[in-house]
Amino acid sequence: MTAAETKSNPKTIAVLGTGIIGAPVARNLQKQGFSVRVWNRTRAKAEALAASGLDVFDSPQEAVEGANIILTLLKDGASVLEVMKSAASGLSQGAIWIQMSTVGIQAIEELANFAERHGLRLFDAPIQGTRQPAEQGQLVIMASGPTQDRDTVQPVFDAIGKRTVWVSEKIGAASRLKLALNSWAFALTHGVAESLAIAKGLGVDPALVVDVVKGGPMDSAFFQSKAALILANDYPVSFSVANALKDAQLVMEAVEQADLTAEVAAAGLQRFRRALEAGHQDKDMAASGLV
Repeated sequence: MTAAETKSNPKTIAVLGTGIIGAPVARNLQKQGFSVRVWNRTRAKAEALAASGLDVFDSPQEAVEGANIILTLLKDGASVLEVMKSAASGLSQGAIWIQMSTVGIQAIEELANFAERHGLRLFDAPIQGTRQPAEQGQLVIMASGPTQDRDTVQPVFDAIGKRTVWVSEKIGAASRLKLALNSWAFALTHGVAESLAIAKGLGVDPALVVDVVKGGPMDSAFFQSKAALILANDYPVSFSVANALKDAQLVMEAVEQADLTAEVAAAGLQRFRRALEAGHQDKDMAASGLV
């Protein structure tokens, strides 16, 4: 697609970051009729998208040229800011930037300042969901941003998610909500892992824990999926220990800044830290049970 063709297409989106979440997001956008331009730090990881007809670029600056909407799905706030600075010369004045990475409170403020300096309309829109919901277009999007642009971004959210929760017009509100939700996801993960470990340590088949919970008020798809990984001692990644550690640190930073007490979150952070130090950083976060 030429630059002129890109600029004439009101549904041109640049997706920066095509990892576990970014790649299926890009595919689902294309399926819904968007023209999708993608970039990934390791180009080889984006090449599969080229085979699906998406345009893959060597630099963020090239990817965003002529794009009306930019999505960032990267590791952390520092990575997002670095990539957007690299893309700066290709950004279109007035383009919409949907920031979907989990970056925490301080970083979203820095990104908002960048957006203001470059004339971008920013939406703070972290997601709830990992690999499978992303592949199925079943993510939950938590969004905060300007009311006047919501009709423009809603079709994007509808293409990749099952539901959008509008949090506030204030940038940063959705990132705060995401931290609270992550603390719950981590508590569930550690709870499953610890319960099965206690059963095993007491000489009881841990599969019986799952059998008792199944179909009852404590059951959930999340419980079943994490328990299955632990029982199989196999940890294909939906959300890695390394990423969980990063997000758990963001939770604790926010807690400390707000002068709150969060003892469960603090203990969970230490558990992820031990799992990473034990070499489990690239496994699913359920591997916290290995320590």
